[in-house]
Amino acid sequence: MFVPDFPFAYDDWLRHPAGLGHMPEHLYGTPVAVVGGGISGIVAAYELMRLGLRPVLYEAGELGGRMRSVPFPEDPDYVAELGAMRFPPAATALFHYIDELALPTSPFPNPLARSTPTTVVNLEGVVHRAHTLEDLPTVYQEVADAWEKTLRDQAELAAMEDAIRRRDVGWVKTIWNRLVTQFDDQSFYGFLASSSTFSSFRHREIFGQVGFGAGGWDTDFPNSILEILRVVYTQADVDHVSIAGGAQRLPLGLWRHSPRTMAYWPPGTSLESLHDGAAGPGVMRIRRSRELIAVQDSGGRTRAFPAVVFTPHVWTLLGHVDCADELLSADLWTAVERTHYMSSSKVFVLADRPFWRDIDPRTGHEVMGMTLTDRFPRGVYLFDSGPDKPGVMCLSYTWNDDSLKFLTLDDEQRLAVLLRRLGRIYPGVDIARHVISKPITVSWERERHFMGAFKANLPGHYRYQRRLFTQFMQDGRPARQRGLFLCGDDVSWTAGFAEGAVTTALNAVWGVLNHLGGRTDPGNPGPGDLFHELAPVELPL
Repeated sequence: MFVPDFPFAYDDWLRHPAGLGHMPEHLYGTPVAVVGGGISGIVAAYELMRLGLRPVLYEAGELGGRMRSVPFPEDPDYVAELGAMRFPPAATALFHYIDELALPTSPFPNPLARSTPTTVVNLEGVVHRAHTLEDLPTVYQEVADAWEKTLRDQAELAAMEDAIRRRDVGWVKTIWNRLVTQFDDQSFYGFLASSSTFSSFRHREIFGQVGFGAGGWDTDFPNSILEILRVVYTQADVDHVSIAGGAQRLPLGLWRHSPRTMAYWPPGTSLESLHDGAAGPGVMRIRRSRELIAVQDSGGRTRAFPAVVFTPHVWTLLGHVDCADELLSADLWTAVERTHYMSSSKVFVLADRPFWRDIDPRTGHEVMGMTLTDRFPRGVYLFDSGPDKPGVMCLSYTWNDDSLKFLTLDDEQRLAVLLRRLGRIYPGVDIARHVISKPITVSWERERHFMGAFKANLPGHYRYQRRLFTQFMQDGRPARQRGLFLCGDDVSWTAGFAEGAVTTALNAVWGVLNHLGGRTDPGNPGPGDLFHELAPVELPL
């Protein structure tokens, strides 16, 4: 995911034999606070440990954040992926860590993916079954062609894909900077409606409900088209895989893993061993304390650190964490306030077996398939572990307004409504007979420490995002605004993707290294060393 706003090769930086940098020996063992134990916080802590610093990790909930894999109590060998569950191979910084832990992956059953046995499209009560796009009625091919043509005609798709493939930084930025200026105030829907190939409302409607890659995109229609173009250009929407045993294995694995090479710490050292087996409690208060930053946890203990890495959603700085105003500039606080989050809900159950693979003798088709519908469930994903083993069913995966429809329903009500709705798509299929677990659900908008699934910029929000992303560059800031580093996927240009959480964590690691007087190897410059060459375009105020 060579993001055009800041096309830095994080994967090259990570795998270079010189490492990410070097600390002065007299600073070895210096404690640095890391707030939040999601993948961003775990990666930041892991790399700070490798540099010879002593990360002090705080986590209000459980390690993993939105990489949350919840075992079914009825059979803990199977999990419900409540947060991140599909990862594009283009996420090369993320896969650096997946590969380091040798975590196995498998193709994710997205609509019309090669690994998906059957895709069922249900719009306005009409059901179509397909293995490829060509199996669907002509109008769906027209919609796919319209999207491709719109991207090529209005967003220079071919040129940008070629530039990213070659990692031609100059050409990437030339194209992208022009598009940012052109489209910062344009919504996704406005972008479609302005295209002659999407002049038909019916085509726009079908595109919103079925979409491309991972499914329908109508809940993204109000968002900035720049958000969507980043996904398309970096191929973040194709060839997804899942992590065997659950995505949470990655942050938990890094927590327990001892790196092959690291400064200062003896062999066998891990984040877990540095923390005596458990992270500290959640953070309640952050204040400036002379040259240091004081962090108070929920247990009432206060410690002062020369640097603090803050990884939770930035909205938590507005209420859950009492953060001193002076630690961020006024324009950064405005960017924090203006951040826009997407809602999201999921409902999972465990089935006795992958009964959806059964063949209906009347039609010759499998009785169910991965389902896209304009009705209540919206997206249904089916996970098959073998014919004689239980199967996991994600009965609904929804966003924004569709997610809010679930908020007033408890878990059992959600399941009952979904089974009733799916019964209309699959008459005669007794799904309930095969369910062997209670439902496991999530609505991220009501999760106290998240308040949403991920950030998605609205039109006109590019300037705010630039402020958040560039906050790790602090040399020109007043002393009172140095030492606190924001990171996480909502600080990144590609929110909702673990890759953005990882790469902004690496920005923060560079920031801490620089702030404490360390340096990168001349042969392996970091994101801050190349910042002025790669910096996101700055739009006029």
